Amino acid sequence: MNDIGAIGMKKAAAFSRPERMPVECGDMPFLIRRDGTWLYCRSPIGRKELVCLFASVLKREADGSFWLETPGERGRIEVEDAPFVAVEVDWRGAGRDQVLSFRTNIDQIVTAGPDHPIRIAHDPITCAPTPYIKLRDGAGRFPIEARIARPVYYELAALAEPHDVNGERRLGVWSCGRFFPLGDSCTDDDL
Repeated sequence: MNDIGAIGMKKAAAFSRPERMPVECGDMPFLIRRDGTWLYCRSPIGRKELVCLFASVLKREADGSFWLETPGERGRIEVEDAPFVAVEVDWRGAGRDQVLSFRTNIDQIVTAGPDHPIRIAHDPITCAPTPYIKLRDGAGRFPIEARIARPVYYELAALAEPHDVNGERRLGVWSCGRFFPLGDSCTDDDL
């Protein structure tokens, strides 16, 4: 083997080292409130750039827990609801051709569709709907989502139209060719 080949082999070996696991730090003093406010040691983080930096290393484990994870260390944080809030929606087109794009409180833009579905959860006590949009996958079945702010949900309701889903008439919105129901089944009186 010539010198160039030997150097190439050494470089390849250097890049194929097993990844070092981050050090576990346990519970960290971070809390993300339902309104999207990030707290550190019970004080709001006022700099949006800092919140965006922390948001970029946010992970969700298979058990649904949230972690901040860098290559060197990781720690569990508390999240009251969803870590982000969809604060604005932009739409173009209509019906099946409609495209809905959401802006989050950290200025991330996500377009509803097969990879970013909208889901509606209902409060077990009040039955009030709470809408969410998936931002990215987690480690298991629990994704990282943004809760859709109430004013944005009202905009979606204004765009809603009826469509048959599994034999039931539902009100919902279209985005990227996919229909997203916004509530329970509807009757002709609802239309």
